[in-house]
Amino acid sequence: MTTSALRRQVKNLVHNYSEAEIKVREATSNDPWGPPSSLMSEIADLTFNTVAFAEVMGMLWRRLNDSGKNWRHVYKALTLLDYLLKTGSERVAHQCRENLYTIQTLKDFQYIDRDGKDQGVNVREKVKQVMALLKDEERLRQERTHALKTKERMALEGTGIGSGQLGFSRARGSPSSYNSSSSSPRYTSDLEQARPQTSGEEELQLQLALAMSREEAEKPVPPASRRDEDLQLRLALRLSRQERKEVRSWRGDDSPVANGAGAGPHRRRDRGPEREEREEEKLKTTQVPPSPEWLPLPPAVLHPGLGG
Repeated sequence: MTTSALRRQVKNLVHNYSEAEIKVREATSNDPWGPPSSLMSEIADLTFNTVAFAEVMGMLWRRLNDSGKNWRHVYKALTLLDYLLKTGSERVAHQCRENLYTIQTLKDFQYIDRDGKDQGVNVREKVKQVMALLKDEERLRQERTHALKTKERMALEGTGIGSGQLGFSRARGSPSSYNSSSSSPRYTSDLEQARPQTSGEEELQLQLALAMSREEAEKPVPPASRRDEDLQLRLALRLSRQERKEVRSWRGDDSPVANGAGAGPHRRRDRGPEREEREEEKLKTTQVPPSPEWLPLPPAVLHPGLGG
């Protein structure tokens, strides 16, 4: 397993890419060879599923917007896009026409490698082919008819499936077609593929995972997240004060003397627990004399008839 393939598989696991996104990443990798036709055929089948179509096109646009040093990403993405226009869902052409400006900007793509070779010429030539196909609807229709017939013929020769069965299997757009195409033996278990075979691969995989974790940790926290954290902190403090008040009320510590009410504007309310315990003991041991206004009245006042 090459270093680039190992790094790609680690990224697939770290970023939790879907099955469709992983296939697109594999077909548009930086490896010095073209995307396999069998893999592009699987991706074309996925475009007939609504969910998988969005995932395929989303990853494809990301590859097309890649930087110059990753020119293979851009070139292979154009190659895959050309294939999808001919054999995939018609929604591929519709979305490409909506984002035609993004494709047109690649006409000026340039990248000079270390040997002084302009690798951007491959991208520029491929863009011309894709643009010509998108602007000529009649030609695109003919290309699609020819490509689909070729694909069906190769499928019949490779699997020996009858024409009736093939027509039934091409009833795309249902979740079953997405699950069947995405469950090929080659791509069913990314965890098994990513498992290191040697100690060297295991060490390299660990280093890559740590490096990507550091990159994620060093990303600045958006302001919205900070506001959420401040809000949660204030809510926690408010709940803590409320719970403390309920506990003191249950213990009978919410009297004016215990709470410090009426002790003047400068009296501190947030006293330590030891001081509160001392004041509670003092209150228990101190005998407060009754007020004169509450002294018992003489019997003569209560019962005037008893007086002399």
